[in-house]
Amino acid sequence: MAEHAHSDVNKADPSVVSVSRRLQEDGTSVENCDAVVAEVPVAMSFNGISYAVMMATPCDLEDFIRGFAIGEGIVDSARSIFDIDQEFCEVGVAVNATVSNETAHRLKSRRRSMAGPSGCGLCGIESIEHMTRDIVPLQAANLPSQAALDSALSGMRHGQVVSQSTSGAHAAVWCDMDGSIVALREDVGRHNALDKLIGWHSSELAEGFVLVSSRASYEMVAKAATAGIGVLATVSAPTSMAIETAKTANLKLIAFASNGRHALYS
Repeated sequence: MAEHAHSDVNKADPSVVSVSRRLQEDGTSVENCDAVVAEVPVAMSFNGISYAVMMATPCDLEDFIRGFAIGEGIVDSARSIFDIDQEFCEVGVAVNATVSNETAHRLKSRRRSMAGPSGCGLCGIESIEHMTRDIVPLQAANLPSQAALDSALSGMRHGQVVSQSTSGAHAAVWCDMDGSIVALREDVGRHNALDKLIGWHSSELAEGFVLVSSRASYEMVAKAATAGIGVLATVSAPTSMAIETAKTANLKLIAFASNGRHALYS
């Protein structure tokens, strides 16, 4: 009988884990190995104050906490984070960012109270009042052409190495206005992938747009707008609150992006 509980982390890429499985196909049963995307608890703290535990893929974690802090409005910019420490253990990773005492004091009254699953952006928020945020309307951004979107979609597909290995990861990419891929981040969670990209973008400001391999939710739009990103393109559908938030923030929201086709919602 197969050892279905056994798994091995790929030392070259901690984003991928090798597991044993029993494959049933065409009436036959075969035991083999499969590559799956890694999902571990990532405990995020600021000045040693625990803020959230997110289920995430253990790569680009400095970008993750930097982008999470910016997208959540914990800090205004990456310059407000002085240092980042990571501690790996058997059960997960602890990531601590050093911020100003004033910022740490504010966090004590608004920190998240529970773990956030990889597919969720608002878990741990204690009340409806706490989920809304004041987003300064963005300056009007230039829209990418359909040709640029087509190029970005092709580049994203080719660049998703974790997804190619596992079929289990989302991607967020920064594209220039011609659709060339400048940066790509992957994670088991779509919000996490965007956080990681925001973390990269915080020190690499340039004109362009973001493309993500998921739907457009409220939280995705709010994170992008809070980080000053003017155009968010998604391959799937938008939600009603995502559209409403995008209009309020003056963010250009593109959905159903595919080869030769897209829809503009704001």
